[in-house]
Amino acid sequence: MERSRGGAGVLLKFERVRPPRNGAFQPLRSREITPEFLDRVIRRLKRWKYDIVSIDDACARARQPREGRRFVCLTFDGGYKDVVEHAYPVLTRHRVPFTVYLPTAFADGLGEAWWLALEQVVARHDRISLMIDEQQRHFAIAAIDEKRQAYYYLYSWMRTLPAPVLSLAINDLCNRYSIDLAALSRATAMDWDDIAILTVDPLVTFGTATVNYSILANLKDSAALREISMGRAVALAALRRDSLHLAYPFGERGSFKQRHAVMAAEAGFASAVTSVAGVIRPDGRSDLHALPRIAWDGRRRSMRALRVLLSGVMLDAARG
Repeated sequence: MERSRGGAGVLLKFERVRPPRNGAFQPLRSREITPEFLDRVIRRLKRWKYDIVSIDDACARARQPREGRRFVCLTFDGGYKDVVEHAYPVLTRHRVPFTVYLPTAFADGLGEAWWLALEQVVARHDRISLMIDEQQRHFAIAAIDEKRQAYYYLYSWMRTLPAPVLSLAINDLCNRYSIDLAALSRATAMDWDDIAILTVDPLVTFGTATVNYSILANLKDSAALREISMGRAVALAALRRDSLHLAYPFGERGSFKQRHAVMAAEAGFASAVTSVAGVIRPDGRSDLHALPRIAWDGRRRSMRALRVLLSGVMLDAARG
């Protein structure tokens, strides 16, 4: 099945890597893995005879018919401090290449991790109120199930907002419930000193994820192009080397459009990755500015499930 459906290889998407936490309310648990799990993944990939390659090598293989073994490219989104604190020791022990996609405003200490702030607001309170569509809405969230429902509802609503409106909404919520959004965002994101630790390692490739990690589909074209191009410009100034690879923020269908792939190409990016599930085509005809990735759900621990995902069989079933 892998030979017939698995394509040339896979880009694996991870976000946070940190030790497990206690607590029933963890709405973002699917985006986390532990360092121990990352170690298991790399060991299994080696045992399964996958080539673990850089994003540059993955792009080169994506543009030619498949030859030899399948490959896996390890990518990390969000620019979280966890990468340098918990993921990097594992990755450097195995001496495998990987890619980190940076939203540059967060490295500057200016980004707003609104999804994390929303999590803290819901976790700490039994009742919250906020303005939605010019109406005051109230949520009773004492029970864990109520917290989960409220979080996913508000998260989905905030994802539809234009960037300036989203900023106003999350800042209003944080001010109401005493959450320091700026401090939270700085504490969870790598700064340039953290990033400098990784820049000396030739196995690390830095890409960008725009400036503010804004959902491109919610922006006017001029603002989207500015986010795409300025992210690269800031990274170049800070790292003293060009970042030729882009990750669309969040990256699922609907968060970006085909016109943003055109913008990425015109801005000079060699590739742009999505969070749309898929494998790299074996015929060398993959679109380098809309590359699919497999996002691992951190609530799962099964190596068998990982092997099935890498095979591409489940993706065929989902499309069918």
